[in-house]
Amino acid sequence: MKPRLSGIFAALLTPRDASGKVDYELHDTLVDFVLARGVDGVVIGGGTAEYPHLELADRKELISRTVRSFQGRGLVLASIGTSSIQTTLRLGEHAVIAGCTALLLPMPYFFRYEQHDLKAFCEVVCRTLPAPILLYNLPSFTNPLAVETAIELLEAEQNLVGIKDSSGDRGSLMKLAEARSRGDFSLLIGDDSVLLDALTAGWDGVVSGIVCFVPELVGVLHRNFRTGNHQMALASQALLHDLIPNLLRLPIPWGIRVGLAARGLSAGEFALPLSDLRKQQVAAFHAWLPAWFSRAPEGLAWIALGAGRVF
Repeated sequence: MKPRLSGIFAALLTPRDASGKVDYELHDTLVDFVLARGVDGVVIGGGTAEYPHLELADRKELISRTVRSFQGRGLVLASIGTSSIQTTLRLGEHAVIAGCTALLLPMPYFFRYEQHDLKAFCEVVCRTLPAPILLYNLPSFTNPLAVETAIELLEAEQNLVGIKDSSGDRGSLMKLAEARSRGDFSLLIGDDSVLLDALTAGWDGVVSGIVCFVPELVGVLHRNFRTGNHQMALASQALLHDLIPNLLRLPIPWGIRVGLAARGLSAGEFALPLSDLRKQQVAAFHAWLPAWFSRAPEGLAWIALGAGRVF
């Protein structure tokens, strides 16, 4: 029987200092921030972390440091996506030795590949790395993994224990849920716009960059759905629907940085210099957030923005 992963996982961004180097102390603060707000675990090195910008040595250090700091406080999933099989395997081997709970396997990025290429890539990774592995479908930034390919792999590979799907495709939600009824694997949604739909379809949980910014909101949605309070779950999903288009006016990790800054928690520098238009968009999103927080339904305790403090 394959291990089942469920709950709320924060896809952590990677703080950088003014020189562009990883700020490990800020990263530790971010880990403590999400853990204190009830997440079940974190993902290191995923899309929110902007992993194509990171050196392999930095990714390895972030994995090792996070596993050491957790000490049983939650689950650590390491995303091992790179542009080649060799670097993916090297990063995966390090994550296994470090003691990660499971590995997330994004498809290769930059060049376009066909489904048979992706299938061969996944098969080699699964048959080389002695660890629980989840497919990571991230079609906005990597080669898209067709749902049929994913199901074929999930049914064939013993240590492939699930999938994180960030496609936002409602049709895939149902197809994967139906396939799971014939098999045994975990389903984690990666697109918050369909979170309630995924839970309703029987999915196990969520891996989300928005959880890195407002873990309380996703926690309220998840908890109230599980306990049958659908009115609160719907209100929480409505807040997410308000947030997402405003967040997406910026590159996603940039929006998460701005959101954390509005909560009083620095997340370091942006990966690129800001154009004048981006500066205006950053300022507009920061100014929009207090009104969004104020619309939180009764039962969410984080509605008031703190002045210079993390709330």
